[in-house]
Amino acid sequence: MKNKILSLLFVAMSCSVAAEEFVASYEGFYDRLKVVEKGDFEFARVNFYLVEGESKEPCEIADGKIVTERSTQPLQYTQDAQLMLPVNEKLDKDKAVVVVTPKSAQYCEIKIQIESAHFTNQELTKRKIYQLHHEFESLLSDLSGVFVGKLLSFMLPEQKGVTLEFASHVDLSAKHVYCEENRCRFEVPNSWENDDGTFNVLTKLVSAKPWIAK
Repeated sequence: MKNKILSLLFVAMSCSVAAEEFVASYEGFYDRLKVVEKGDFEFARVNFYLVEGESKEPCEIADGKIVTERSTQPLQYTQDAQLMLPVNEKLDKDKAVVVVTPKSAQYCEIKIQIESAHFTNQELTKRKIYQLHHEFESLLSDLSGVFVGKLLSFMLPEQKGVTLEFASHVDLSAKHVYCEENRCRFEVPNSWENDDGTFNVLTKLVSAKPWIAK
């Protein structure tokens, strides 16, 4: 009897810590992906990540799918919990729902991230960083115009420049550039628009994001 009670307690405890499914309308994602598709952006993108509610660390994903009343299709995602959502008008019209099952996290939420798709060391010129800065600025402005109140809506933040992260420590000293460990923040003056001056950094550039004022 004692073993039976312990078994029942174990089942009850297992249920209480089970990961909670993340469920959201596809519409909110689609609206923002369409903004990027319609824009003239070489680098700027909007990406969606599933993160833990408190730590904001990536939620490890067990399974994902996109569901309508008539169909179910697998959701593509990456190891760092980026949701690779298609831009599909039919899914939007069919009122699709995105369903993600975390492996262990009890509560996960969406983090929207404006970032570059393929900004590399070869683009480390003042002209290209100027272009990237203004693409980010334009995309943030365009996204702020998406109907307030829908999923993932946000207020337009103040953008100060561009933040670049590298694979290892960076020692870069230049006007308008502020580096710490593997991260450099660039203020972007108008004089960089047609300036092909380069920043010589040997370590790999791994991410490019807007520098947002806190």
